[in-house]
Amino acid sequence: MSPRGFTIVELLVVIAIVAVLAALVVPAVGFGISRANSAKCLGNLRGIGIALNGYLADNNMTMPPLVAGRKSLNEDVPVIDNTLATYTDNSRIFACPADPDQAKKSGTSYYWNSVLSGQPVANLNFLSLVSDLSKIPILLDKEGWHRYSENKVNHLFADGHAARELRLFTEP
Repeated sequence: MSPRGFTIVELLVVIAIVAVLAALVVPAVGFGISRANSAKCLGNLRGIGIALNGYLADNNMTMPPLVAGRKSLNEDVPVIDNTLATYTDNSRIFACPADPDQAKKSGTSYYWNSVLSGQPVANLNFLSLVSDLSKIPILLDKEGWHRYSENKVNHLFADGHAARELRLFTEP
């Protein structure tokens, strides 16, 4: 008796099952990777917050006089990566893992809230509207890279916490 091979119908059934499984697994993996990148980005913002605290301790508790960001590494302006680099031993914290190219071009994935530049921390306010440190954004992602999150941009606040939500005012 000769060995029997697979029929075309059996092969097509197996291929269909594999295709259905792949269709279920690929989005789940993408979701998991995106959430992990968002969490790493929040960790980076917290690390930048620690570096900022080192800067504040050395500079009379006054926020650094920075511009919001730069378009390319060739611009010689004070921004977070070149000002706070000496306060951290991890230069990778200036690049969000979800950022495809901004950090490579400009040195960082984050924008500085330049309204705060030069303000003393004790009297910090945002546009004369918000003085609660937990509601004043200091840094934020340059773009909405976190596609599986309702709020696609992460923020670092003046009290040191990092979050996906931006709430400037207290909700009733």
